[in-house]
Amino acid sequence: MSLLVNQLFGVAGKTVLVTGGGRGIGRMIAEGFVANGATVFISSRDTVALDGAASELTAAGAASGGRCISIAANLGSRGGCEELAAAMAELLKGGGLHCLVNNSGTSWGEPLERKSGRLNWGWDRVLDLNLKAPFYLTRALLPSLEATASSADPARVINIGSVAGLTAQDFPTHAYDSSKAAVHALTKKLAHELARRTPDKPVTVNAIAPGYVPSKMTQGLAAWGVDQEQAAAAIPLGRMGAASDMAGAALFLASPAGAWVTGAVLPVDGGSLAAPLAMMPDGE
Repeated sequence: MSLLVNQLFGVAGKTVLVTGGGRGIGRMIAEGFVANGATVFISSRDTVALDGAASELTAAGAASGGRCISIAANLGSRGGCEELAAAMAELLKGGGLHCLVNNSGTSWGEPLERKSGRLNWGWDRVLDLNLKAPFYLTRALLPSLEATASSADPARVINIGSVAGLTAQDFPTHAYDSSKAAVHALTKKLAHELARRTPDKPVTVNAIAPGYVPSKMTQGLAAWGVDQEQAAAAIPLGRMGAASDMAGAALFLASPAGAWVTGAVLPVDGGSLAAPLAMMPDGE
């Protein structure tokens, strides 16, 4: 394998599926792949945002040969995950999938003492999309992933976890934090199994655990009295995450440089997890 950067970290010609790719972290990751010559399928329920993102990313990636294709999907159930896998198999026309990025997710929270009628709904919705969907979709797409895999270049699954799954947030997001901790555990469980399931067609499974990255989800911090400036001030490197941070981590894990990495949970958080608690601002 060449040690030249454009080959060691290259993903040109790869086929990638990014769930929740119409906005936020999913779009950031999709943009990185398209800009580097990959064919990227993005899925979500919001077809307007999805189609707009696909058009914009394809135009931006034209020079590299990358392109982006939208495919509507609702991953809130096992059936929805299996429908997306079947649709992908049809679109791939017998070809394979090099990388699956399980990014679709949602958050919900309310104070511990509150007993609203939405309590069961909130927990079920978060766990269905954040935890069950990566499992069901990965399982359903294994034939497509294994079709591209080799010992030298495994197929890749990248789960999007969160630093909230590694340390508790000071917000009443019990379901979200628990779901992301479970995603990290699922990552390790699948990494072991899929490395050995078909020895000559391995699939690596890793997770990225983002810190605070500007998105529709982090805008919800305002409900708990924290704005994005406050969040950035609490991060040791002094800023929120950017598209280059999210895309860079995903490109590493999907490229030849990451071929021998599996079962890892990679925090991309500006040093938040490394900060001594006594040095953190109140409420962080």
